[in-house]
Amino acid sequence: MANTQNIVKTPNPQGKGLVPVLAALTEAGNPGWVPLPKSISQIANELFTSMFVLESRFSFKPVPQRSYWLYRDPLDSQGRFSLSLLSPEQWSATVYGQVIGQCVLQADLTWTLELSDEAAADNEMMAYIAERRRRFGQELAEAKQVDDLLPVFQHNLPFYQRVFASALAGSLS
Repeated sequence: MANTQNIVKTPNPQGKGLVPVLAALTEAGNPGWVPLPKSISQIANELFTSMFVLESRFSFKPVPQRSYWLYRDPLDSQGRFSLSLLSPEQWSATVYGQVIGQCVLQADLTWTLELSDEAAADNEMMAYIAERRRRFGQELAEAKQVDDLLPVFQHNLPFYQRVFASALAGSLS
């Protein structure tokens, strides 16, 4: 007769449901180090850039210290952006659209964006970014505290964007 007393049955052996969500939140929000204090202007700049990137479409889990590329989607009637693992040299310009720049997820879960020469020379793109920055500055000025602007939970974002926005809020608070 087999000893069945020590067998532990898991009700969800494939790990479906909330376990990946909780694991992703824990992993993204716990960098394993204490971030250095940041100035208000540095927090504002990092928050603006990070939310600009996180509002783009992507369906993969970004990894810190890796380069990604931001494109303006040519097939999207609203001109939204897509974050890709592929650099412009790795695929056709007719597929990816306008190259906005190279993005890197930093160890503190903020994003950096280095604009491409093409985007920097595009007056319409620069005006779009300036308008977004102006609106962000207005929201910042109207907020009672910076924490009011942190993306603790953004219900309008897809899964990975929401996870990293929440982790970003923890990083900047």
